[in-house]
Amino acid sequence: MTDTARLAPAVAVGILLALGVGLVGCSAPAEPETAVERAPFLIDQDFADPDVVEGDGVYVAFATENQGANVQFATSTDLVSWDVSTDDALPDLPEWASAGRTWAPDVSERADGSFVMYFSAEHAASGRQCIGSATAATLTGPYVAVGTEPMVCPLEEGGAIDPAAFVDDDGSRFLLWKNDGNCCELDTWIQIAPVSADGTQLAGPATRLVMQTESWEGHLVEAPVLVKRDGTYVLLYSANDYGSEDYAVGAATAPSLLGPFEKLPDPVLSTSSTDDRYLGPGGQDVVSTPDGDVLVFHGWDDLFIYRGLAALPLDWEGASPSVRVSTAG
Repeated sequence: MTDTARLAPAVAVGILLALGVGLVGCSAPAEPETAVERAPFLIDQDFADPDVVEGDGVYVAFATENQGANVQFATSTDLVSWDVSTDDALPDLPEWASAGRTWAPDVSERADGSFVMYFSAEHAASGRQCIGSATAATLTGPYVAVGTEPMVCPLEEGGAIDPAAFVDDDGSRFLLWKNDGNCCELDTWIQIAPVSADGTQLAGPATRLVMQTESWEGHLVEAPVLVKRDGTYVLLYSANDYGSEDYAVGAATAPSLLGPFEKLPDPVLSTSSTDDRYLGPGGQDVVSTPDGDVLVFHGWDDLFIYRGLAALPLDWEGASPSVRVSTAG
């Protein structure tokens, strides 16, 4: 989640071709009623809410639980070909958590070279989702949960999900999350709070950044990712019903960490913006590469049974992001 220059044209074309996204040239109009060709998944199985971290030249993607793993993970050297591990990055949940609802992990490196993971899990005492932390000496773990109580658990706001770490230029650490208000007819706010130097505890009060206000967002905003671009803070987030093709990725910018954030009027990635090649894209993360930024995200299969992993180049005009789905020619 750090700044880089935009993707070099040749590299961007290579990624698009590897992802099965054709380059658009000057051609005759499409035949009527032509079936939509979905873009192939990079991980063609349930691998939702991806978080990708680079370490020693290898990219590691962490994802919501599946097939018995609390936190599944996969590795890649090029963000295109992935090897899904049979191990569990978080094999043991903390005593406050119930099994079966471990979602949206986020991993970041600490100053000493070890790693901290944030995850949302069911708070056994309340049935709400809350956020915990875990640590590991190596990127792929195994991670060991910290403490006997959740790190973030605002039950009066519906609980909390979708944690995301942010480290500012001075090294100060923060945690973003979404209060899970849509569980109980409350507003959803993306919030941020400082955390301790080791990343495992809150170190100050939360500040609310954005809530659902735009028609395309439906009844919620969630899945925050914060990056800094040309001195401007850029918040990427998902919105609308995650289980439908209306799910999409939006963006907001602010001159300071705590806002105020101004939203872009339209999504930067949606089913329609990809010409239906991706269904309900969201749960995104920004990955820095030597050639530029890449947006990794999940999308639904045709039958809405599972969410596979996808990625597209992320371009910038100043602090305004855009996702390159195809190149006109």
